[in-house]
Amino acid sequence: MTRTGSHTGAQLIWECLIREGVTTVFGYPGGAILPAYDAMVGFDIRHVLVRHEQSAVHMADGYARASGRVGVVVATSGPGATNLVTGLATAMMDSTPLVAITGQVGSGVLGTDAFQEVDITGITLPVTKHNYLVTRAADIVPALREAFAVAKSGRPGPVLVDITKDAQQGRAELDWEAAEPIRHLRHLPPPLDPEALARALELIRHAKRPLILAGHGIQMSGARAEVLTLAERADIPFALTLLGLGAVPATHPLSLGMMGMHGESWVNKAIQEADLLLALGMRFDDRVTGKLKEYAPHAKKIHIDIDASELGKNVPVDVAIAGDLLAVLRALLPGVEVADRSKWLKQIRGWRGDSAVRDIKNLPDDGHLYAAHVMHDLWRLTDGKAVVVTDVGQHQMWEAQYYHHDEERSLITSGGAGTMGFALPAAIGAKVARPEAEVWVVAGDGGFQMTFAELMTAVQEGVKVNIAIINNGFLGMVRQWQELFYEGRYAATPILSPDFVKLAGAFGIHGQRVDTRADLAGAVAAARAAEGTALVEFRVEQEDSVYPMVPAGAALHEMIRRPSASAIAETGSDPV
Repeated sequence: MTRTGSHTGAQLIWECLIREGVTTVFGYPGGAILPAYDAMVGFDIRHVLVRHEQSAVHMADGYARASGRVGVVVATSGPGATNLVTGLATAMMDSTPLVAITGQVGSGVLGTDAFQEVDITGITLPVTKHNYLVTRAADIVPALREAFAVAKSGRPGPVLVDITKDAQQGRAELDWEAAEPIRHLRHLPPPLDPEALARALELIRHAKRPLILAGHGIQMSGARAEVLTLAERADIPFALTLLGLGAVPATHPLSLGMMGMHGESWVNKAIQEADLLLALGMRFDDRVTGKLKEYAPHAKKIHIDIDASELGKNVPVDVAIAGDLLAVLRALLPGVEVADRSKWLKQIRGWRGDSAVRDIKNLPDDGHLYAAHVMHDLWRLTDGKAVVVTDVGQHQMWEAQYYHHDEERSLITSGGAGTMGFALPAAIGAKVARPEAEVWVVAGDGGFQMTFAELMTAVQEGVKVNIAIINNGFLGMVRQWQELFYEGRYAATPILSPDFVKLAGAFGIHGQRVDTRADLAGAVAAARAAEGTALVEFRVEQEDSVYPMVPAGAALHEMIRRPSASAIAETGSDPV
């Protein structure tokens, strides 16, 4: 129902959200935001009550990534607002469109260290795309309308709107049209440069060993079909960033797999030997490039990104094009010529050789349960169609290696910030956004313990997610670094866990433990069949490591490879 006339500021918040198409918010009430919560009952918006505000941001993040819509989180002042910071930084690093609405103490006591007063706009300035402090009811709708426009325009990101309690209690007229956002338009990319497009086409035409670097921006711009057209027409293979997984199909004949620190060896080799890199919607972060001075030394570089500040920031490029990837490729494709680069593709297949360990026949099956077994079998049992939400660590990399993502928005993970505890709340948000989807959490025993209180949120909200806990008794990735670079001194990395099956029982959900690969399929089937959220604890090989691995500061070709068979025999360990 359209509401006109005078409203309280609190009512204006919800009216604005309704008009922005918001149907769900994630939050936690408190004193400074109480007027807004009191007004909420008059509006048709679902509120998901979390157990911690950090989880609320992760839920909104997962909701946004799964749906493509703007996620919304609501919290009170002071600790409620500061608990959002980690989630906002996570969303900022991974370009997730979010709007966070926080309550603030009354404008008359700002700056007096009033109870639960925190300068949240000052605190979050580095981890938001923009933020606002609203002290008048009349400014609420303009601020929120602009917040949504900023969050989803250009390179998406989180925006925070801090609203004082008296602004929520005050009254103002609703003039929706007068509040139309304008200022954000200056942040949109400039018109496409025809000369840059022509130079890019020339480089593509003459390249003998080109490679597409497929990033997160492909699915954010909706450019999947155009990227595949470019790759197929010009016969160019593509490698993917972690967040780019699923942007183009993993099983496509031109797909090489993931690049970077834990990417495939042949992919990194191809990057180092390429004579042209086409970087599409990615930002050349350090986990992708390795040692910058030795990165792709033979390659010309074309970089297309909607964020002009990323162009040339880390890697000098020969052609930089600032623009929405979809628009750029549509302008570029008419000039792309049909080509045959079978010689280059054959060379890459030669590098791959026997390193194709992702095939089930190459997975060791010696009675031990490996995390790779779990990831590969989960992919097989779900037909690769699940939405997988991972936490951060070894399991995250194994999932990227062994679960082959063909569908867009089928992998949700914390890439830039690497936020442990992300998976469970983000998965709840993803399931709320896409109730028809099968959603799996893949988390380590360490990260899961950070946010497992959100199991009760899933129960209270009637949300079904399936949870795979990869329990190796360590903070696995840190332990791996200690093994390789700190002479095996496992300082503070062995971690005890509760009985996860009993924990599941305490929350009233299905719980099961798996110690052998033979029991894996049955446990997955039982979890999928369970009425509500289900948890499966996989007790895997403890001192297993993710390979290949490019050490920090090393060049991409300086990978640490899997130990030889003789080394495995000597140590008794078989890292997959």
